[in-house]
Amino acid sequence: MKDALARLTPLGVMVLALLAEGDMHPYEMIRLMHFRHDDRLVTITNGTFYHTVARLERAGLLAEVGVDRDGNRPERTTYTQTEAGAAAVVDWVRRELPRVDRPAEFRVALAEAHGLDRDEAVALLRERRAALSGLLDTLSAGRAHALGKGVPEQYLLEVGREETLVRVDLEWLDAAIARIDSPDYPWGPEETHSDRYLAQRKAARQ
Repeated sequence: MKDALARLTPLGVMVLALLAEGDMHPYEMIRLMHFRHDDRLVTITNGTFYHTVARLERAGLLAEVGVDRDGNRPERTTYTQTEAGAAAVVDWVRRELPRVDRPAEFRVALAEAHGLDRDEAVALLRERRAALSGLLDTLSAGRAHALGKGVPEQYLLEVGREETLVRVDLEWLDAAIARIDSPDYPWGPEETHSDRYLAQRKAARQ
């Protein structure tokens, strides 16, 4: 599991998360991800997607469950998420959610955080908040020290930008933690029998 987790990419996580909703073939998964605008988070090309599916299958995180043909369309292989795949997604999200040094991975972890229990997600986000607060202190102190030493401010523009972004991120995170921590805030995977969900799946298969 540890080796599989180390090789798991953000795209691989999103593939496995899709299969948690039900068995699918890659064509359906690609269309569904485009419908949901998941290409904001990861780059989705046919070549990379099919390569990722093959790697996940070799790692035992998904498995083939059948091959079908619809009319004149090419044969399509349907895959299912294995128990190891389900565990790998949860472990990956747990690992990436509190980290502050991998922004691309964090976005995917945040998108899949609903797969964790509410209390665990809140605890991990609070851990992230502590790390961000420490990072902000470091950036602020470093910038002030450099200015005090006479470093021209033009050389510190990037540091100032990062300091501002971290401060805004902290403000957003405080609000998000408060919302998620409230029992009135809906939490958990979407019901897969809702009309909206079923219509989306039907469109992705066409």
